Amino acid sequence: MAKPVSAVFPGTFDPITLGHQDLIRRSAGLFANVVVAVAAAHHKKTMFTLEERLETVREVFAALANVRVEPFSGLVRDFAVAQGASVMVRGVRSVTDFDYEAQLAGMNRALAPDVDTIFLTPDARYQFISSTLVREIATLKGDVRQFVAPEVHARLMEKLKG
Repeated sequence: MAKPVSAVFPGTFDPITLGHQDLIRRSAGLFANVVVAVAAAHHKKTMFTLEERLETVREVFAALANVRVEPFSGLVRDFAVAQGASVMVRGVRSVTDFDYEAQLAGMNRALAPDVDTIFLTPDARYQFISSTLVREIATLKGDVRQFVAPEVHARLMEKLKG
């Protein structure tokens, strides 16, 4: 009998999109526990602070008992090992994503051989959504309600007011 498997789903989630939510919900159905690892993202400028991103992701997944949301900085493989995860879940929307993600998976495998990377593709409805595009469209006063959950949209609109 297989043991319960814990997974880590890392990302910046600036903001979390319906595509992210689709993949995380499906991961929660596949694994005993899923830790959504929200990156501090020191390497890029984010619209939302780390605390705002954590709050938003926690709000979105409050109803899923086997999903936990935690911040991380540094190497995601160190975070995964510290969490006791044996799987890292990565979303892949396109061939371009796959090429980049396959390179990351190879590096992570070399650094943490006991952590496997699993690729999931989002539902076709979300295949084209990215946080970058959502931020850009929202900043230019476009309607992004079809790409994010209502609570995420509200936070996004509030952020753009200020």
